[in-house]
Amino acid sequence: MKISKHKVAAIHYTLTDNAGKTLDSSAGREPLYYIQGVGNLIAGMEEGLEGKQQGDKFNLKVSAEKGYGLKDPQMIQRVPRSAFGTGDIKKGMQFQTDHGQIVTVTDVGLNEITVDANHPLAGVELNFAVEVMSVREATQEELDHGHVHGPGGHHHH
Repeated sequence: MKISKHKVAAIHYTLTDNAGKTLDSSAGREPLYYIQGVGNLIAGMEEGLEGKQQGDKFNLKVSAEKGYGLKDPQMIQRVPRSAFGTGDIKKGMQFQTDHGQIVTVTDVGLNEITVDANHPLAGVELNFAVEVMSVREATQEELDHGHVHGPGGHHHH
């Protein structure tokens, strides 16, 4: 069975940047289960998985545009240091805003701190090494909910 729209696929993957640094991997964990064609994964990954089947191993290079998007300069802001309270703020620290957005500290000045609300992988070319573990039809319930249920699936709390 090939991966196509509304099929559930289980994949193992390792994600590296162009310098070869591992950014994420399913190694040592359950494979990632997702429904093809409903936006569970970034666009470039869905495109690369289309038509693959169980046992296929391949490498996929995904441009930033089809990954987490390009960096938006308007999402980089300077914030008064006082907004962060008295804690020690360092470059690379991440904070969640009141809107639930994750921002990364990119520069720490005496009175101002620069934060970047772009996705940490925005503007980054992504390299995936993928192995397809299984492919099956999605159930109607899974399609209604937009994600996988059961093993490797999303559990409702």
